[in-house]
Amino acid sequence: MLFTVSAALLFGVALALMLRSKAVTVSGAVVAALFGFYLASTGIAPAVNHAITGLIHALANLH
Repeated sequence: MLFTVSAALLFGVALALMLRSKAVTVSGAVVAALFGFYLASTGIAPAVNHAITGLIHALANLH
């Protein structure tokens, strides 16, 4: 049986485990960067962009 897993999912799980165990070091920063890179190339990228833009606008209006 062939089983494929997205690189974004793998890096996301690795990053979550590193954050949970508080073991974020230089390698954790690399994993975070790779997770962001692979997440940007998935179909969810427009939704993430929209959410981040909305969050930035909401924070800007808090003053």
